[in-house]
Amino acid sequence: MRLRVAAVLALLMGAFLFTWGSAAQAAPGEQAPSASTPFAADKDKDKGPVTVISGVLQNTAEGNEAVPGVTIRVTTSEGDTLETESDESGRYQLKVPATGETKIELVTDTLPEGVQLREGIQNPLTVTLDSGRPSLSTVFAVGPDNRAVESWYDRVPQTIWDGAYFGIVLALGALGLSMVFGTTGLTNFSHGELVTFGAIMTYVFNVAIGWPIWVAGLLAMICAAAFGYLQDTLFWRRLRHRGTGLIAMMIVSIGLQFLLRNAYQYGTGGQTLNYDDYMTPDASHALGVDYTTRDLIIIAIAVVLLLSVTIALQKTRIGRATRAVADNPALAASSGINVDRVITVVWTVGTMLAGACGVMLGFTQSVKFDLGAQVLLVMFAAITVGGLGSVWGAIIGSVVVGILIEMSTLIIPAELKIATALFVLIVVLMVRPQGLLGRKERVG
Repeated sequence: MRLRVAAVLALLMGAFLFTWGSAAQAAPGEQAPSASTPFAADKDKDKGPVTVISGVLQNTAEGNEAVPGVTIRVTTSEGDTLETESDESGRYQLKVPATGETKIELVTDTLPEGVQLREGIQNPLTVTLDSGRPSLSTVFAVGPDNRAVESWYDRVPQTIWDGAYFGIVLALGALGLSMVFGTTGLTNFSHGELVTFGAIMTYVFNVAIGWPIWVAGLLAMICAAAFGYLQDTLFWRRLRHRGTGLIAMMIVSIGLQFLLRNAYQYGTGGQTLNYDDYMTPDASHALGVDYTTRDLIIIAIAVVLLLSVTIALQKTRIGRATRAVADNPALAASSGINVDRVITVVWTVGTMLAGACGVMLGFTQSVKFDLGAQVLLVMFAAITVGGLGSVWGAIIGSVVVGILIEMSTLIIPAELKIATALFVLIVVLMVRPQGLLGRKERVG
């Protein structure tokens, strides 16, 4: 039986690495078409790493009116020239080989009559592109400088919005982590890699296979749920039945964390990758906040998932059984509840939520092998702030931590904002160890 389980796990890992490795090589292995029209380079055809160069041309002299039909010329380090034009909304996008020093030029002769580049704007731009720079937003300012200087107060609405957005998405991963802890007592350090799994599978389905992003995201969540089911039935359940202690299982999760992360790094080649769809959506502005339709859809999906799980835990039979197992597994078993089945369901749902978190983070933070590792400690901070094992605590804690992280950028450099979550974690452990909502029940 042990040999059979080991063979199944090896087969699954091998299939994943083969599929992902093939996808990572196939995506950049196509030949680039002519880029004479806007967005003609959306389909990558060049071998090797590429960088997506994009921007928007707006004439400030005409109330930020779009400037279409302007040629953007890119000269690579090898002397090759690629061109594209701004479309009716003033947007341009071009995929170019990331092979070193690259010159980006706005061809001024193609500007409409009476429209000029702003004085002092560098044209052409010279940048260095490599595999670690998957995208580059360029700015060619057209018309006079009418910008107003933003005060600290002016930035507050946007930072609150950004923090709430990040917190709601983070809540998906934090809720899955909290549910597993609530029913098993396991502090799962490999949970971040389940977030990465969702982002990677979405990339495979969207970029390598070419399916629409929302179909790819749904399939990635299904794959994540299956991954969680297999993890528990083939691995964690056997450790529980052998009487493995929680400390030992936590150490095992740390080992699994590094195993999965290294597998992801091998499959991606350590590159930062992007989905094909909805990576640069048009922004709208209201109440001092810039947002996109994509952001609103992501928030709506996340809220529906979070509410569905919380309602299911309160109202359904399996939800009540889950709460019973969280309170007292031995008593739940003696009353006829199949504890193993309940825990497997929790692992399946929790991993599905983590995968959904990864799908959504892939839009704003790109797809990379350590995506989940970057937010793992933030998830721990969120469930600690909200209350260990509490469903609503995980959700509220995630939103609170997300807003605090973004608000901290008003005071400290953005590179240090994650330290805010760890600072909040320390303060909560010192002042209110049970978290904001306490912990009358470990789940629910």
